[in-house]
Amino acid sequence: LAGTDRAVARSMMKAVGYSDEDLARPQIGVAHCWIGTMPCNWNHRELAQKVMEGVRAAGGTPIEVNTVAINDAITTGTEGMKTSLVSREVIADSVELVARGHMFDGIVTISGCDKTIPAMAMVLGRLDIPGLTLYGGSIRSGACTKPNKVFGDRKLTVQDAYEALGAFNAGKISEEEFKDVEDHACPGAGACGGQFTANTMATAYEMLGISPLGWNDVPAFEAKKLDVAIEAGKLVMELVKKGLTPRSVVTRRSFENAITGVMATGGSTNAVLHLLATAHDFGVPLELEAFDRISRKTPVLADMRPWGTYTAPEMYEAGGMPVVG
Repeated sequence: LAGTDRAVARSMMKAVGYSDEDLARPQIGVAHCWIGTMPCNWNHRELAQKVMEGVRAAGGTPIEVNTVAINDAITTGTEGMKTSLVSREVIADSVELVARGHMFDGIVTISGCDKTIPAMAMVLGRLDIPGLTLYGGSIRSGACTKPNKVFGDRKLTVQDAYEALGAFNAGKISEEEFKDVEDHACPGAGACGGQFTANTMATAYEMLGISPLGWNDVPAFEAKKLDVAIEAGKLVMELVKKGLTPRSVVTRRSFENAITGVMATGGSTNAVLHLLATAHDFGVPLELEAFDRISRKTPVLADMRPWGTYTAPEMYEAGGMPVVG
């Protein structure tokens, strides 16, 4: 924004609080998906503020960008579910438009639910400006507050709300027990706490190389998540100074690493859909056959919900993935 011909642009930005000093620094987009419809992205405003704190500390000027989100668990079984996959493209398109329109020097994208996670990764490949993506983290495990014949001792996830419906319809639990599970399966901010699509893609993108290892694993409710967000803001400034872009980091081998991570953790089959789309936006050839080939030589190392025993927060607390016995 230097030079007399950019005076109008500077004038507009000064109207919302930017100073000449701010406008002389690299401008970093901080794009997130806060929305009042779900827990998955509920912590994004707070995380964005911390990312921006890190950007400022490292000599940049952060610019907050907000977009939409659709929750699969809320829309499942309704006409609303038809909007879910479409939202992935809308989210990626909207962030791309703002970043291109305002010519950001770098970007940090924050995501939290099934479609926002691939969208916020895909846009990094499209823009190919210095950037990284940060997952908002898993929700805390819930717990029943009253005696429950089926779910009393479980660490609850949204999966148990589905299963409680079946148990109630089969006459295995009372209406009161059913309601107790419903009321306490999702106790706060964060995405579904098993290796469902959100945590699967968060794992995959760490292994792809666009999220630093260990950052996405930190649950939404951990104080360390705020520290990670600050570090994300500092890291993007390092990438800007080095001119290191996502496409210069991500290769075909990176995608094979990501697929391996999905297979090793027994992750969601939606990873096929999203990694193929991500590879397309990164300009990396990736075919469906690669998933089958890698799956045949990759052992499942994790014993995780929804098919196994442990929740994503338990994996984090254990310092890694609980292994199959």
